[in-house]
Amino acid sequence: MAVTMRDVADRAGVSVKTVSNVLNGYRYLRPETRERVEAAIAELGYRLNVSASHLRKGRTGMIGLAVPELAHPYFAEFADVIVSEAEKVGLRVLIERTGATREGALTSLDSLQRRITDGLLFFPLGLEPDEGDLLAVDYPLVLLGERIFGAPVDHVTMANVEGARAATVHLAEQGCRRIVALGARLDEGMGSPTLRLQGYAEGLEEAGIPFDPGLVVEENPWSRQKGEDGIAQLLDAGVDFDGVFAMNDSLAFGALHELYIRRIAVPSEVAVVGFDDVEDARFHEPALSSIAPGTAQIAREAVRMLVERIGGDDQPPRLLVADFELRVRGSSLRSTPTP
Repeated sequence: MAVTMRDVADRAGVSVKTVSNVLNGYRYLRPETRERVEAAIAELGYRLNVSASHLRKGRTGMIGLAVPELAHPYFAEFADVIVSEAEKVGLRVLIERTGATREGALTSLDSLQRRITDGLLFFPLGLEPDEGDLLAVDYPLVLLGERIFGAPVDHVTMANVEGARAATVHLAEQGCRRIVALGARLDEGMGSPTLRLQGYAEGLEEAGIPFDPGLVVEENPWSRQKGEDGIAQLLDAGVDFDGVFAMNDSLAFGALHELYIRRIAVPSEVAVVGFDDVEDARFHEPALSSIAPGTAQIAREAVRMLVERIGGDDQPPRLLVADFELRVRGSSLRSTPTP
């Protein structure tokens, strides 16, 4: 016979409601009570009938994830982590591609489409920074990314300014004095490029290096090709530089490729740091130094917040900024920094 929730409750010496609270991730339980229930679940081999549970609650058991692009390494890896985190709590993920367009973003936000999901994790690329009112929807939503701040929803983001500053300071510590900012978008009011350029400028100031507009290279989209093009443009113009802060890893890979073609040694002649720390960074030659923005933490906390909202949590909107780490590898680490 199948093991029931009642069997688990009897074995743990608690009520069926307490078992249900443990299974649904209710936070306000005594640790010893949770441990007894989890031990009983493991001992009896109990498996929650997720589909039946969702039907009883009038839910689909599915959440949406709206990302700008799936071909982009960061978003592809992020989607994979979201799927894993959702599976841990018995949810499936419907992944939608907005194309970073306004039409795509609005389509994902449409309430009629959202009937097939219990909530949405949403990157708002395509919307304007002052359009946070569009996120005042009638279903659970957690905002991701850096395009909109101050919206009336939970928001999980990364430390863009702090990460970019750390990357720039690291390059300066390696002896770089002419550091390129690759991937700026000077006409964009808010977003990752703006925040990372701010961090770059703060890093230069911290290192005592003057800001040179001639070392700020605008590129859009953030792709390998654009990274290659940006470095080629500088070299063809005879611009002197000895470091590159690329605003994402794809730009950095393109930069490394162009430096390789031009027979410019990395990191001894030009040191390079990216941002996002995608999986390919470790396997490049030389391995790419990069800012790891806390992707796993962002995914875990975004799913947790969404599950809480789906469960009826009505506390005020929360903002969480994930921890970051500078992962130093061969593309920037000089054995003897230049004085």
